[in-house]
Amino acid sequence: MVFHTILRFLHIIFFASWFGTILASLFLLKALEEKLTSSEGNHEEYASLLRRFLKLETKVADVAVIGVILTGITLAALYHGWTIWIFVKSLLIVLQIALTIGYIMHSVRNISYPCSRQEFGNWYRLFGISLIMFTLVLMVTFFLL
Repeated sequence: MVFHTILRFLHIIFFASWFGTILASLFLLKALEEKLTSSEGNHEEYASLLRRFLKLETKVADVAVIGVILTGITLAALYHGWTIWIFVKSLLIVLQIALTIGYIMHSVRNISYPCSRQEFGNWYRLFGISLIMFTLVLMVTFFLL
């Protein structure tokens, strides 16, 4: 029973870490928006800061995602079983990862700074995708599992 509690605790910690990295990135981008969309000032310094932050954030998010997946599989295999809602939750997480990576490759990766506010809006659409998917996963977790 102690192992189950530890696994659930780790699963929640990993999920919260993943969610936290998304929110931290959103807040940083909101703070840097004016500097990265204005042709005045040293936008290269802010773009460099953003790239460095995103490298670090990606490392933390990758560990958190892997942790969520591994603890989730372990919990399902040992304690909860493979119900339809476990599969739905798993599918939503895979879909979130695929949508996020796909949108980054398509709309965010090639942004150069300074950029227009419309182009910068691609960042907010990316976070919209992530936050909607987090909401769906949490709804399934709390109301259907």
